[in-house]
Amino acid sequence: MDTPVQAMTADSVRELLEAAGAEVMARSGRSEHYSAPREFSFEAKAIFPNGLALHIVARQFNYRDPWEASGRVNDLVDVQLFKNGQLTPLPKGFPFFQGTDEETGIDEPTLRQLISCVQTVNPKLYELQRITGDL
Repeated sequence: MDTPVQAMTADSVRELLEAAGAEVMARSGRSEHYSAPREFSFEAKAIFPNGLALHIVARQFNYRDPWEASGRVNDLVDVQLFKNGQLTPLPKGFPFFQGTDEETGIDEPTLRQLISCVQTVNPKLYELQRITGDL
């Protein structure tokens, strides 16, 4: 049995990030009116105490059939990872951002895991893996 679609909003993503200890800025983009001139539904930027930052964007509403969810929902987001203002992958050994600085099509349960992963990264791992040639 499939799990129901979990819609995300700027506020729900902000709450997830703040609960993980991040400083967060979030805003809605596209309004309830389809012709609003923004290419995203909402975005959130968060910086964690370890210096890593996430930029989360819900680019557009997805339309679902009535048995999945009601009407337009944002159930998938794209996430970029920053360190010192630059896009970056995570050091080796983590389940996300391996060889890439962006994860796309992330649902709410996966976003929770991704946030938990990023918040626990020790930034000294970057220097260690740079010295050993792994990064």
